[in-house]
Amino acid sequence: MPDRAVRPATRSGPEAPRGAVWLYGSHAIAAALANRGRRLRRLMLTEEAEASIAAIVPKPWPVTAERTDRARLDQLLGRETVHQGSALLADPLAQPSLASVLERRGPVLVLDQITDPRNVGAILRSAAAFGVAAVIAQERNAPEETGALAKAASGALERVPLLRAVNIARTLIALKAAGCWVVGLDAGGGVLAGGALAERRVALVLGNEGEGLRRLTRDTCDEIAGIAMPGRGGGLDSLNVSAAAAIALYELGRVR
Repeated sequence: MPDRAVRPATRSGPEAPRGAVWLYGSHAIAAALANRGRRLRRLMLTEEAEASIAAIVPKPWPVTAERTDRARLDQLLGRETVHQGSALLADPLAQPSLASVLERRGPVLVLDQITDPRNVGAILRSAAAFGVAAVIAQERNAPEETGALAKAASGALERVPLLRAVNIARTLIALKAAGCWVVGLDAGGGVLAGGALAERRVALVLGNEGEGLRRLTRDTCDEIAGIAMPGRGGGLDSLNVSAAAAIALYELGRVR
């Protein structure tokens, strides 16, 4: 008799009850298990995945693991999903206020219409590595919290607050009022230099790979700066946005 609680994946991704999301991948699930702020509903693991996750986050866990096999997870999450033998049904993370995350130390990242969940996940991973206080994305033109985003973040989704802003330009104005110096990352300005920004708290704004920063976003920034690329030319004039974010964050923290 089929397990009616496990509905097969659709082309758009695994189905989940309203208000919940399926997370997968050892590091994403281990981080969620360790996050007291995450409400967990159901954990399904192969024997190998259970041992792997237990090595990262020792038991007891806040939810009991159900033993399963890869075929069942393939049906649940889709055969294309690299789930590493693990699936966790959880509620999406609650969004903190801008004021509360600004109490944390570190720069702020603002994403202007970056829509690829894997790019956003990779940016979150770099944000965690370089001590970013929060990542802010546009509410309408940014990916929802999904298993693909969480897996690309490799646990960073649980560590770095991800906020949704209705209006990016108004959010940049609020960041300025809170004492941030807003730098738009774009090749049309000067060269991003960490030394020149060492005494400032920076809010770094990244645009999508196709169009870059929108005009209003760009006009609201305090300055525009790009990454020094000695090898520019020959068709290699830009970087993937997640790679650009990592390099820019390294530059900002290099002299601190």
